[in-house]
Amino acid sequence: MGILNFTVDKNSNVLKFQQLVDAIMDSISQNQLKQGDMLPSVNQIMKECQLSRDTVFKAYAELKKRGAVESVPNRGYFVTRKITKVFLFLDTFKAYKEVLYHSFLGNLPKNISVDLHFHHYNIGVFEKIISESIGKYSKYVVMNFDHAKVPKIIDKIPNDQLLVIDWNTNTTENQSVVYQDFGKSVFYCLSRNLEIIKKYNEFTFFYPSFTYHPKEALYHFKKFCDSNNIKYKVIFDFEEMKLKKGDLYFLVSDRTLARFLDQCSDLNFEPGKEVGVISYNETPMKKYVKNGITVISTDFELMGQKAAEFVSTGKPVRFEVPTRLKIRSSV
Repeated sequence: MGILNFTVDKNSNVLKFQQLVDAIMDSISQNQLKQGDMLPSVNQIMKECQLSRDTVFKAYAELKKRGAVESVPNRGYFVTRKITKVFLFLDTFKAYKEVLYHSFLGNLPKNISVDLHFHHYNIGVFEKIISESIGKYSKYVVMNFDHAKVPKIIDKIPNDQLLVIDWNTNTTENQSVVYQDFGKSVFYCLSRNLEIIKKYNEFTFFYPSFTYHPKEALYHFKKFCDSNNIKYKVIFDFEEMKLKKGDLYFLVSDRTLARFLDQCSDLNFEPGKEVGVISYNETPMKKYVKNGITVISTDFELMGQKAAEFVSTGKPVRFEVPTRLKIRSSV
């Protein structure tokens, strides 16, 4: 029988059966419980951990469902395979990140489990969670952000275990990256659709003060407009957003898209007729809202696939996920 160190945390919000599942998965991933090892009996867990029979059975049933253990009649429960644990660190959980997350999970083998964390662009949280995770996982998939302390923090993770996703910032050539381009891709996507954009009187980029969207998008937006003699402006505050008939709006936040649609409703404007809008980042609903919102977006499903490929194979990767403009009825 292998080693299982488990004590119920009575102050935790995590259900007791889930605490037991997590403890056993941790022991398997750290090789304390090896393939073929027998788990403690249901009665032993009940006695030592003061858990009900139903709680232990529920935990063992979940482990069987995950393929981590199997039961042998009259003998007990045994570890069936080694479990690889992956650390996934996202900024926030938005609709397009959900696409990325489910694509990542869906492309992983069943013997790989994922712990999901969020940093919300808080450098203190970012450092604390990464520091506490070192040595506990076989792979680390991290969504970086633009902060001077980030390189030193992620340098704690061995390069062969680290994959940076989404934003290629604060990385070195020796680190694996699956990323999107926020600058040149904007210029390229808009340039390929110049005729559509030139239908409008003025092109407005709403770059709200609360956004963490990379500023290189702003630079390349201005470059595109200047290169093509397009009248434009950049606004930073909700109070500045007053829709004008015949204008086109570029929005990098779904909160600003909601404000845009509210004003359309108030003014009886139909997107694609009285005004136009291009939104950043595809979400499952944008193809249906107002008969379809035009988006500039990378392929988050492909990003998830590539991240899963790194975890599964361990091969170094530097891959730029394409960004495209999807024209719909809003322009």
